This record gives sequence, structure tokens and C-alpha cells, in this order.
Amino acid sequence: MKSVVLGFQHLLAMYAGAVLVPLIVGQSIGLSSTQLTYLVSIDILMCGVATMLQVMSNRFFGIGLPVVLGCTFTAVGPMISIGDNFGVSAIYGAVIASGLIIFIISSFFGKLIKFFPPVVTGSVVTIIGITLIPVALTNMGGGQGAADFGSSINILLSFGTLAFIILVYRFTNGFLRSIAILLGMVAGTVAGIMLNVVDFSAVNEASAFHMVMPFYLGKPTFHLYPILIMTLVAMVSLVESTGVYFALGDICEKDIKKKDLEKGYRAEGLASFIGGIFNAFPYTTFSQNVGLIQMSGVKSRRIIYITAVMLISLGFMPKIAALATVIPTAVLGGAMVAMFGMVVVQGIRMLSKVVGDSEENAMIIACSIGLGLGVSVVPNIFAGLPPYFQILTSNGIVAGSLTAIVLNILFNMLSSKKRKKVLATELKEQNI
Repeated sequence: MKSVVLGFQHLLAMYAGAVLVPLIVGQSIGLSSTQLTYLVSIDILMCGVATMLQVMSNRFFGIGLPVVLGCTFTAVGPMISIGDNFGVSAIYGAVIASGLIIFIISSFFGKLIKFFPPVVTGSVVTIIGITLIPVALTNMGGGQGAADFGSSINILLSFGTLAFIILVYRFTNGFLRSIAILLGMVAGTVAGIMLNVVDFSAVNEASAFHMVMPFYLGKPTFHLYPILIMTLVAMVSLVESTGVYFALGDICEKDIKKKDLEKGYRAEGLASFIGGIFNAFPYTTFSQNVGLIQMSGVKSRRIIYITAVMLISLGFMPKIAALATVIPTAVLGGAMVAMFGMVVVQGIRMLSKVVGDSEENAMIIACSIGLGLGVSVVPNIFAGLPPYFQILTSNGIVAGSLTAIVLNILFNMLSSKKRKKVLATELKEQNI
């Protein structure tokens, strides 16, 4: 029973992020309410399938860490653009093709492990946590575009939820402490019911059961430009995922090898390939669940298996899946502050091991975190660049991560090669 509760806590932690992508994309490309309901349901199901593929570990795919996958926000803009210019079918043709490409080239990406020393991975994890904080605060106010944004009720619910989580974490131990987030969201939702701000209409309107089917929204079509764009998006997502892999490896005390990365990348490519067949989306690791693992201290893959089974089951039962949507946005925001903050803490722990090693590392950390946070706060700074450049610059996590990688090559890898060459020359001269 404890495992089920812990698994459900992970489900709640990622649910809002999981359903936002299909809602945004579906509404933007003009899907009907019936199609939109299917899109949300199949996305939930495929989040479970993608998570299952990643958690399991065999010779071919799966990172074997307690990681939860959901659809990547990096793909939202490109998918809407592809839908507007090429049609819905081209979106899924591009998702299928890009997933297959990532699966095929995963071995090459596995060789990139040397580009991700602690100074890079720590910076990436810190950036992930920092750039997610504004999302939490927006939700605390009631959500983007809410008519009652920042109202006293939303502030009361969000800070009440956060305070409840802190009190549970402070005055309990063991199991109760491990489900502090879940208890906080339940308490916040009960308070929302008492304040008459919980809407059950989504539950009443949803059907009890439906069967998923491939190509529900139409057969995929394949066009070069959409495929190139979605492949680039998938590669960018791998940069995010790599930071999460190393963060979880640090938490779980597992040394991440090149082969582990290859299997992790291969699982993401396979998940996107299957997702495209069922009209879902590209998938990436969800960092909010890393914060939950860090906060709860429960690192078992068995818990994530349970979460995956729950997600798959909910994909067949829209009415039950809709129950999670009754949690007020402000309540989710209060819980997210704690979860995303713990991601930042994990990144700081990783950086504390290397920041004092050299001034170069300090500069790498300063510039990557500064740029990552800056792009998140001022997302339109690169709006004048061509669309294919904006994929790399419009997201703070991606921009900061690429900065860390490039600066590490400049300050550490190239200078290391130069030092080795100078040393080899000196030794040769001494022998002469």
C-alpha cells in the first residue's frame, strides 16, 4: 500500500505538466473537444509506456533509473508551426521519423559522456531547477491567464499547501515525510473544496472508458523540413535528459556510463516513435520527479513502475484520469515550489564538488546559469533569429546547458589537450 501511495504521488507531481502539452497543441491546431479528450488520454497512457521503457534496463534500451517521462515542452512551438503549415498528419510523421533517427544514432550520443563532467551536469541540473521556479510561482497565482490571478484565495491556497508540506516534513519521519507532497496537495484540494474553487465538471463530462487506436487523428505524412525540425528538438531534449540522468545517478549513487546513456537515449527515441503512431508526442525526462525523489528519499524503481502502470491505466479511463484535474492550480503551485527547489539543491550539491577546483569552472557555472535564467526571464531576446536557431535559444534550460557544454570544451577540454601536448614535447626534449 505504501508503494502505491508513493507511486500516486509521482503521478500527481507530473500530471499537470503531462496534460499541458496536448491541451496547448490541440487547442492551437483546432482539434474538436472529442479529439482533444483523446489527445490528453493517449498522452497520459504514452507517458506510462515511455516511463516503463526507460525504467526497465536490458541490453538494448532503458537507463534503469527511477525516472518519469512526459512530453517535452521544447516541442510545443515547432509542433504548432508544423500543424499550421503542413497539417496534423505532418506532426506525427515528423515525431515518428525523429524518434527512429534518435534510436539509430543513440550510440553516437553515448560517446558524448566526456562532454558532461560534474561542472556541466551540475550547471544543467541547477538551471533546470531555477528555470522551473517561475512556473511554480505562476501556478501559485492561479495559472497563466487566470482571471483571478494573484487573488487572496489563490495565495492562501498555495502558501497554505507549501506551509503544510513544510510542517509535515519538519515534524514527521519515515513514510509520512516521504509523502509530504501528496499530503500537502490533498489538504490543499480539501481546502479548495471548502472555498468553493474546485471544479468537478471535467469529471462529469468525461467517459468512463475508451479504447486507444493508432493513427486516430489521421495517417502520418512525411516532409523533410518538419522531420529535420523535430529531430533537432529531440536532440535538444537529450541535452535536458542527460542532466537528469546524472542527477538521478548522483542521488541513487550509480555511476552513469556511456552504455547507460546510449540505452537511455534509445528508450526516448523508441518512446517517441511509438507515441507518434498513437498520435502522442516526443518524450523527455521530467525533472520535477527528480525533486520528489530527492525530497522523499525513496529511490526504488519499483515505485516508478507503479506510476507507469497507473498512467497506462488512466489512459484507458478518461473519467478517472480527470479526477487529478480537480486539484486547484494554486495548490499545485505551492507543491511545485518545494519540488523544484529541491532540484536546485541537488544541482548545488553537484557543483560544490568542483566550483573550487579552478577559476575556469566558476566562469562556466556563472555564464551557463546566468544565461539559462536570463533566457527564461526574457524569452523574446532571440526572437529575431531564424526559427531553427530559436529552437536552441528560446528555452532557458537548453540555452544554459549548451553554454555549459561549449565553455567546458573551451576552458577544460581544449586546454587539457594543450597541456598534454606541451608536456609530451617537454618529455621528448628531455629524452633528447
